[in-house]
Amino acid sequence: MTGFTVRRARTADVPLIEKLIEPLVASRVLLGKDRVVFYEAVQEFRIAESAEGEVVGCGALHVMWEDLGEVRTLAVSEGWLGRGVGHALLGTLEADARELGLTRLFCLTFETAFFERNGFEVIGEGVVSPDVYAELVRSPDEGVAEFLDLARVKPNTLGNSRMLKRL
Repeated sequence: MTGFTVRRARTADVPLIEKLIEPLVASRVLLGKDRVVFYEAVQEFRIAESAEGEVVGCGALHVMWEDLGEVRTLAVSEGWLGRGVGHALLGTLEADARELGLTRLFCLTFETAFFERNGFEVIGEGVVSPDVYAELVRSPDEGVAEFLDLARVKPNTLGNSRMLKRL
């Protein structure tokens, strides 16, 4: 990691996260979220910060079940692509997942090559048992609905791949 560090996000980072992901939301690579959602989840985020103090990447780890988490809102500033920022953020999120006791990580992405290089595989259905599915389906969280591949989120996820990594 040269030229940047990865750290926990702070509330002051929320507007910077929004600015960073804005082009990805505009091009429909990431789903847009209301600012309040970012503040509610700020403790899930890690920030990649340049030596000059610029936010150049972000990513979040959201716990979905006792053994399962989701990598969310993984984004890198265009000028920092190919410099290891995404890999460093993902590695930090994976370390966080292990610390929490998670053994599997899910993501919904267009960037399948990146996630494959980092050990993720495209998945189908049946990733959780029927009893866990019955519990998860009660969640109001859109990310959980995306994981379960529920019909109500299909218009927002067309073309994305559901991927999983065992830690």
